[in-house]
Amino acid sequence: MGEPLSAADARILALESDVVRGHALKLLVLEPGEALDLETVRTNVAARLPAFPRGRHVVVDEDDGPAWIDGGEVDFAHHVRQRPAADPAALRATVGQLMSEPLDRARPLWTIDLIGPLADGREALAIRLHHAVADGLTAVRFLESVVLEPHDAPAHEVGIRDPDARPSRWSEWERMPLTLARELGHPGSHSPFDRPITAHRALAFVDVPLAEARAVGAARAEHATVNDVLLAVIAGALRRRLLHHGHVPRLNAQVPVSLHERGEDAAASGNRDSFVDVGLHLHEGDDARRLDLISADTRARKRGHDARALDELFHALAAAGPVGAALRGLADDPREFALAVSNVPGPRVAVSVGGRRVAHVYTSSEPGPRHALRVAAISNDRWLGIGFCVDPEAVPDVELLADAAHDAWEALRA
Repeated sequence: MGEPLSAADARILALESDVVRGHALKLLVLEPGEALDLETVRTNVAARLPAFPRGRHVVVDEDDGPAWIDGGEVDFAHHVRQRPAADPAALRATVGQLMSEPLDRARPLWTIDLIGPLADGREALAIRLHHAVADGLTAVRFLESVVLEPHDAPAHEVGIRDPDARPSRWSEWERMPLTLARELGHPGSHSPFDRPITAHRALAFVDVPLAEARAVGAARAEHATVNDVLLAVIAGALRRRLLHHGHVPRLNAQVPVSLHERGEDAAASGNRDSFVDVGLHLHEGDDARRLDLISADTRARKRGHDARALDELFHALAAAGPVGAALRGLADDPREFALAVSNVPGPRVAVSVGGRRVAHVYTSSEPGPRHALRVAAISNDRWLGIGFCVDPEAVPDVELLADAAHDAWEALRA
């Protein structure tokens, strides 16, 4: 008998289809230097994989549902590979191809691709992990355990994690009407990203200096967090691009929130995420004022413990059959949220791979049906790296969206 997947992990696995692959990707861009040796990388990963036991497990279908079992010897020649790329455009194309390829269900659900070297001497590692294996917090743990040196940074917190102690279930249900009014009571306009998707993926990235993002938030009359600044940058980018097309709708972003307890073994506990829906205030033409509006929204959701309350609600409704499915469908409607925007704090100290310092870290998550744009961010000791992932047939010119995000950041820092 295997170890049954948690209900959340099983639901994520069931979302896989011909057009949804189900994995996330972390991209480590190394400073120029002597090229990494593929066999050395494989040897190092093999030596450190025991620190992340789920990296040996495969999914099997049992009578009671999907379960994890030990997959035996790991074929590191399959899991750790090398791909050429001579310039940044080729690197983005390679990463887009990796996002479009499904992971092999007969093997552990991860791969590491060494990409390059680029003409300027940089190399990159693209690490894919199925979302059933790792949420944002657990994926960072995989990097620290298996790929990065040193890997003794302090524990990380994800996105807009609620810092308060877990309230009682009674208090959560008592607040439920207000929570639902905040989270599901303000549907947006028709989403420009509400389009059918294929399995094709295109990616673009932009960097924001982390210390400056903190300073921009701290300078507001009501202190804004780095996550608020991220949402304001994304909102500014969307406003600029949608104005270019002549229409600015009212859009909400879904923001994942980690429910991992402090001290919990994230690698063993599976996905522990909930969410809040935050208005992006695209009608506001001033970037700083838009940041203030977004920050006020996220503060209200933290005070109300909305993410935990919604988690309790959807767990309770899981056994409610069609009623529960209907409410879940309402929460997933593109008018409730047009796109998801996640943020995972990554390594807080300088880290390296094979002696090569990691200059930049990016992350990319899957878009989904009726949500053809997905935005994900991750930080290292110096930068907040923002990744845009789209189906290029539904959302063309993703590089222009990244350029607009750069312009939005420049407006905020000014």
